[in-house]
Amino acid sequence: MSRINGVDHDEEEEEEEEEEFKTELTEKFSKLPDELECCNENDQKQNIEEMNGLMEEMDKKELRSVSTIKNFDKIEIMIEKKKMPIENAILLMKRIGCWIAMNHMWIRGFEESSLYKVLEKMIVDTEKKKEEKNEKLLVDLLECYLMLYVNYISEELVVICLPCLLKAASNKEGNEETQKEVEMALLALSRINNWIKLPEEFVFNEIKEIIKYHQECGNLTQLAYQCAWEFFINGLYYEEKLESVVDELHFVREAQSEMNELKKCIDCEKKEHEKEKERNEMKEELILIGWLEVLEIYLSSCNSRNEKIIEVVRSIIQVLRAVKDNHGDIYRQCIQSLGTAARNRDIQIDGLLKSGAVDVFLEKVQQITIEDSNAFSCLEFFVALSRRLKRNTNDEIEEAKRKAAKTEFEVAATTKVRKKE
Repeated sequence: MSRINGVDHDEEEEEEEEEEFKTELTEKFSKLPDELECCNENDQKQNIEEMNGLMEEMDKKELRSVSTIKNFDKIEIMIEKKKMPIENAILLMKRIGCWIAMNHMWIRGFEESSLYKVLEKMIVDTEKKKEEKNEKLLVDLLECYLMLYVNYISEELVVICLPCLLKAASNKEGNEETQKEVEMALLALSRINNWIKLPEEFVFNEIKEIIKYHQECGNLTQLAYQCAWEFFINGLYYEEKLESVVDELHFVREAQSEMNELKKCIDCEKKEHEKEKERNEMKEELILIGWLEVLEIYLSSCNSRNEKIIEVVRSIIQVLRAVKDNHGDIYRQCIQSLGTAARNRDIQIDGLLKSGAVDVFLEKVQQITIEDSNAFSCLEFFVALSRRLKRNTNDEIEEAKRKAAKTEFEVAATTKVRKKE
């Protein structure tokens, strides 16, 4: 789910009746939480891994339907009654949170569950233990909390989570286990939205170093690198220095390079309903959507040189043309990102023309059918452009009137002076 200035971009999906939606996957999943209470510690882990395997195969609608208040409340009750060790509870929450975060979703079920407040309290209590503080436990709790929850985060929790997770994300060891830990920390940080004001020293200095080190040494996974940029751009969203900093770190070039690599791994010819949901390909699709979301955030705030914007828009168009309507979520995010560019008054309209964005939407409009879920977004693109053109025309008329009035005043004043002479 993409959020620009606090606006959800999949509100219609959020309004669906979650618990009424059932498939074979969700039916299997719904039986497993009840079995956790009757298992010993090792069997619980095996059960959790089975749940994770099911979530790997789920689409957004299925994930949302199993991420219910009821299921989150069950986890809280098992923790409270000591029917599940905290290590297993964290493993379960991380598994659920990871897939929710990777699918860019906001799940109301967690926010409205008893687990939400319990997890907040555990974080604060763990942080207060200055001498005996378990930093690994604190990192785990924060990752669960942020991956499951992306709405309002209190200032108290921001102060706790930033130094803790950035320290975890800064680990430069090259082994696979460390890479996974860094990936989880950055995935959690990427969930902090751009309307939450963050202390600049954390966003600007530490994450910048993480990105620079990866560009030199290549220590991050594909997902971790995308998440690092998402957190960085969200954190500096309202700062004037955003564009100069992302230019310094070659953001556009890096995004293009990463998306090109991801495109190679995705079979763009298979139809979405025919394609097997292979684990790696699904993950790469989600990372690619993540890059498109980051580019959308950039396009919503930038006022940079026109040629830089043309590069960004062209890279999105290349992805759009590659997927050829066969990867619905990727295609929708491309359309959405280009629509954001059309609405940004600081992006010149002639730049959109030169990039080929208008041509893409003209082609799409000619193919629109009543059933096409992207029809509204395509038409909205032209509405945004027409409003901006009308505003520009009105501005030009007002400017012409102002100049005419000024000229008339100057002529009258000059005439008056001459008469006096």
